[in-house]
Amino acid sequence: MRLTGTDRGRLLFVLALATAVAVFTATVPLLRDWFDLRVYHGAVDAWIHHGGSVYDYRVPGTAYGFTYPPFAAVSMLPMALFGLHAAIAVGLLLNLAATAFVLHVLAGERLRRHGWFGLAVTVCLLALLEPVRDTFSFGQVNLVLLALVLGDAWLLSTGRTRWAGVGIGLAAAIKLTPAIFIVLLLLARRPRAAGTAVGVAATATALTAWVMPDASRFYWTEAVWDTSRIGRLDYVSNQSLQGVLARLADPAEPSRAAWALAAVAVLGVWVWRARRALAADDLLGAFALTGLAACLLSPITWVHHLVWLLPSLAILFGEGLRRRRLLWISGGLYVLLCSSVVWLWFDDASGIDGFVGSNTYVWITLGLLLGLPVGQARVNRPPWRRRTSDTAPAPSPAAPARVPASPSQPTEPSSAAMAAGTAVGPAVDTRRGGRSEPTGSTRPAAPKPQSSSERASSYTAKPPA
Repeated sequence: MRLTGTDRGRLLFVLALATAVAVFTATVPLLRDWFDLRVYHGAVDAWIHHGGSVYDYRVPGTAYGFTYPPFAAVSMLPMALFGLHAAIAVGLLLNLAATAFVLHVLAGERLRRHGWFGLAVTVCLLALLEPVRDTFSFGQVNLVLLALVLGDAWLLSTGRTRWAGVGIGLAAAIKLTPAIFIVLLLLARRPRAAGTAVGVAATATALTAWVMPDASRFYWTEAVWDTSRIGRLDYVSNQSLQGVLARLADPAEPSRAAWALAAVAVLGVWVWRARRALAADDLLGAFALTGLAACLLSPITWVHHLVWLLPSLAILFGEGLRRRRLLWISGGLYVLLCSSVVWLWFDDASGIDGFVGSNTYVWITLGLLLGLPVGQARVNRPPWRRRTSDTAPAPSPAAPARVPASPSQPTEPSSAAMAAGTAVGPAVDTRRGGRSEPTGSTRPAAPKPQSSSERASSYTAKPPA
C-alpha cells in the first residue's frame, strides 16, 4: 500500500517515538532481569523435579523465594516443562497478550477509530509507565491478574453474565489482593457472579490442598501471616498506606492502630464512591476505584503492582478529551508514574521532602480514589458492544401508528410516513443499562537502584555496607 505524505509523517513519528522509548528503557530505569520469574521457575522446578517444597526454595545468593498462595504454583506447573529461557519467552508472550486484552477492554473502540497510528503511540506510551515496564522486567503476573478481573467487568457490562466471576475467582486464588473485587460484586448486587468467584477461588484452593497438602498447610497457617517473607514494609517501593506509616516510624514498627484507622477511612471512601458509580451504571468506574483501594489497603504494594491504576488513568484521559483541565492532570500523573521519582528517596525518606516524595505514588492513588470522574456521562465508559438481545427491537414497518384526527389534521397517515414505513410517535431510547501478595520474590537491591549498569529488585533489604 502506498503511503500518503501524512502517513509517512506518522510513520516517522512512531519510529522516532519507539526509538526514544527503547533507548530510555535500556539506559535509564533499572532492569530487573526477570527476577520474579526466576523465582517462579526455580520453585516449581524444585517441587516437581527435586521433591522439595515451593516455599523452601530460595534464589541462590538471596533470601527470597515463593510467596504466593499454593494455587499460584499449580497454575505455573507448565514451567516445569521448560528451561529458564523458554519460560521467560512464554512469560513475555503472556504479558503481551494480557496487555493487548487490557487495552481492548479499556480503549478498544477509541483505538480502532485512530487506526494503527493511535495503537502504536498508545503502546509506546504504555511501555514507559514504571509499573508496566517493571511487570515485564520482573516477569511478574500483575497484568495477567488485571486482565482476568477486567474480563469479568467486560462480561457483566455486555450482558454475558454466565461466566462472570470466574476471572476474579482465579485471580484471588493466585494472589490474595484481587479478592476485594468479590466485595465489589456484592455491592453491585451481582450475587451470582460473586458466588461464582467465591466458588472458583475455593475450589482452586481445595484442589491445591489435595495436590500439595504440606505446602498448603504451611502457607495458610504460617506464611500468609508473616510479612517479613515478602520484604521490608518501609522499603521505598512499598507504595501502600502501610508503607507510608512504616517510613514515618522507621526504625520503629508502624502503629497498627494508625493503619487500621487509615484503612477504615479508605474503605469508607471506596464504598461510597463505588456505590455512586454503580448507581449510575458505571461498572468500569467501580472496578477502577476498587483497584485503587486494593493498592492502598494491601500491606505491601510494590511499584509494579500499580498496574491496577491503568483503568483509572484510562477513565481520566477519556474524560480529559472533553475537559482540558483533566487532560492536563492526566498528563501530569502519567509523567510522574513514568519518572521513578520515589527512588530519589531510596536511601533516606526522612523529613518533609521524604514524606512527600517517597510516597508520591500513594498520593496519586489517594487522589484518584477521591477525585476520579466516575458515575457521569457515558464518555467515561468503554463503548463495549452489547449483545443484540440487550437492545430493543426496531419498530415494525408493517403497521404505522394511528394519529387521532383533529380539525386541522387528515385522518389518514401522511404519505411520507407511509413511504418510510415507520411508526409515528415519540422517539424510543433503546439503550438499556445493565445492572448493572505479597510478592517479595526478589533479591537485594543495588546501592543505586536507578543505575543503568546495575540489576536489582525494587523491593528488598538494604544492600550491605
